[in-house]
Amino acid sequence: MRIEGWLKMRKTVMDMPPFYAMEVMERSRELERQGRSIIHLEVGEPDFPTPSCITEAATKAIRDGKTRYTSSLGILELREAIAEHFLEKYGVSVSPDQIIVMNGSSPGLFSAFSALLEEGDEVIISNPHYPCYPNFVTFLGCTPKFVKVSEHDGFQYNPDDIKEKINPRTRAIMINSPGNPTGQVLDTDALSRIATLGPAVVSDEIYHGLVFEGKEHSILEFTKNAFVISGFSKQFAMTGWRLGYVIAPKKYVRPLQKLVQNFFISANTITQWAGIAALKEAATDVQRMVNIYDKRRKLMIQSLRKIGFSIAVEPTGAFYVFANAKRFTNDSLKFSFELLEKAGVGTTPGIDFGSNAEGYIRFSYTNSIENISKGIDRLEHYLKTKAENHPET
Repeated sequence: MRIEGWLKMRKTVMDMPPFYAMEVMERSRELERQGRSIIHLEVGEPDFPTPSCITEAATKAIRDGKTRYTSSLGILELREAIAEHFLEKYGVSVSPDQIIVMNGSSPGLFSAFSALLEEGDEVIISNPHYPCYPNFVTFLGCTPKFVKVSEHDGFQYNPDDIKEKINPRTRAIMINSPGNPTGQVLDTDALSRIATLGPAVVSDEIYHGLVFEGKEHSILEFTKNAFVISGFSKQFAMTGWRLGYVIAPKKYVRPLQKLVQNFFISANTITQWAGIAALKEAATDVQRMVNIYDKRRKLMIQSLRKIGFSIAVEPTGAFYVFANAKRFTNDSLKFSFELLEKAGVGTTPGIDFGSNAEGYIRFSYTNSIENISKGIDRLEHYLKTKAENHPET
């Protein structure tokens, strides 16, 4: 019996581009298994251990038998702690009933878009952008509309450019501050103007707490017509714990709850109890990590400039340096794998973040000062050798 017809795949999945940061990381792991030494500057994952107050809270939850399903919204104690955090940090009053706890921020993004979008709707997204944003949108049968941002403008999202893209099919404006891959923080003027443009704002705030100059602001300081997506992975070094949340306008809470009930049941119970400790007890640990990240940031900026990369505007948040590599290449994907194979340094190609990011390379400083220095030395040696052997390139 022929079964080929049963094996047909959904076109949106077949057409989905790979996540090149992960492709580089997976190839780097292969090289390491072959005995190669690789310096990892490609993936945005904190290299610090999760603070002990968080791991102790998780252990206590297990010992106390807190291992069953929770409410699909998440445990009330965690939602209350998140609401308290928003009041203390941003002066924003959020009801715990507006918060839906998720297994990470990515399910939060998918759920928010699923509740918000109808097939054929459009979502405005910056270019460059986090690679997965347009994939969420197209998977749901909708269309991403891109607004170019430039290093010469500090990668600031221009509300006037966004306004030009708005039409009757525009359902949402996607923002990310501090941003991935640029590390830039949106200023209050841009946020306040974006909040008044009409469509709902979906704000990815996963890098809040990792700001080295100035102050980050939540979109909820400027409008209630917004979905905040955030979590614990980056600030608290909890990537593998998979804990995030959505803060939604009240009318969307019940639809989101039904979505969670059907697709996810509830977030991880043990991790939720750990999240409370993160918000209430880990401030000293976070500040220590931020101080170290800042030292790495300054070293990486200085070192990359020294070996020929251009950084017009220094990043002030997250843990990335988005460097202009056009002096070396017009094919960032090829160049990134070249640096991995020839120099033993993992980086992320700019093209991963959109067409307007071609010619850039993203460097992550979630590695030690020693390893960052070693990685820069390897890059410098390789680029010098390449220039001497191929002066025409």
